[in-house]
Amino acid sequence: MDATHHRAVIVYVHGLWLGGAESLLLCRRLSRALGADSCVFPYDSMTADLGSHARALGRYLDAIVADTVHLVGHSLGGVVIVRLFEEGYTPPSAGRVVLLGSPVGGSRAAHRFARLPLGPRALGPVAREALLDPPPRRWSGRCDLGVIAGTRPVGLGRLLGKWPLPSDGTVLVEETRLPG
Repeated sequence: MDATHHRAVIVYVHGLWLGGAESLLLCRRLSRALGADSCVFPYDSMTADLGSHARALGRYLDAIVADTVHLVGHSLGGVVIVRLFEEGYTPPSAGRVVLLGSPVGGSRAAHRFARLPLGPRALGPVAREALLDPPPRRWSGRCDLGVIAGTRPVGLGRLLGKWPLPSDGTVLVEETRLPG
């Protein structure tokens, strides 16, 4: 994001194995609806640790010159956002935060995937830390938070078995619940 002053900015934080290109249509629609600019926080979901990515997100947000900055986190990206606020981050131009299918309470699909021969390596250190044995999480309340969870099981997690509870096929609705 450039140093130009913006009225409002939407920052999209992508999920595991993604790079943000999947968000182009969503970001365009949100930008039009809110009269805001949008950008993608670039991070390598296969390297480093959750805290490192959260702190890098904080530095990225601090460099944005805007009246309001909204955050949208998809899947693991939402967990990165939650971790940022757990570390005490106070946004200089706080907008709203929306988590899209973010398994803030861990992931049964990730547990099943980790049992496959190359599963742990394919998940990478960030997903292993965030999804296999996450600490109890609680929303800080520094920004308004919305959580969206799917109930139509169409995700690739279906390939890892049936889910007994409502899910989007990869993330269970109960895994997206965040106290606070």
